[in-house]
Amino acid sequence: MKVRRVYSTPSLQAAETAVRAAREAGIAEDDISLIARGDVELDAMPEHQKEAPTDFEHAAVRGAGIGGATGLLAGLVAVAVPPLGLTLAGVALTTLGGAAVGTWASSLVGASLPDPIRQKFEGEIEAGRVLVVIDGAGDTLAGAEAALRDAGALHLPYGDPAAIS
Repeated sequence: MKVRRVYSTPSLQAAETAVRAAREAGIAEDDISLIARGDVELDAMPEHQKEAPTDFEHAAVRGAGIGGATGLLAGLVAVAVPPLGLTLAGVALTTLGGAAVGTWASSLVGASLPDPIRQKFEGEIEAGRVLVVIDGAGDTLAGAEAALRDAGALHLPYGDPAAIS
């Protein structure tokens, strides 16, 4: 499973140096993103490296899990009540329906909430620093961490699992 690490750099140029170091250490391009103040993001950052400003992805994943579990539970309860006449195929449908509704509802809420990294490190971002976010696992992550430190990036206390590994 991939783990998310966050590093602070004093400028966009320093962030670009850190990104190069992470790539050279074996971190894939899709596993590297940058977070900065709005004016820095709009003017200077490459589009593909911008971190989403909302909690949409994390909320969708959580909603699918909780909605699916709720749908499964509702379907199993309905099977236990004979007058409803629900079969095991019906349980599968309630599970899928619950997952769909949970994903939809959580995504709507998540789209309105700031990204957890933005929430936690708001002071760093507002001070003009650029955050480098990497997702990695095992030896690759350890090598990237050393390379980022050597490039001058400061490790910030954040180590949550990546939303989609």
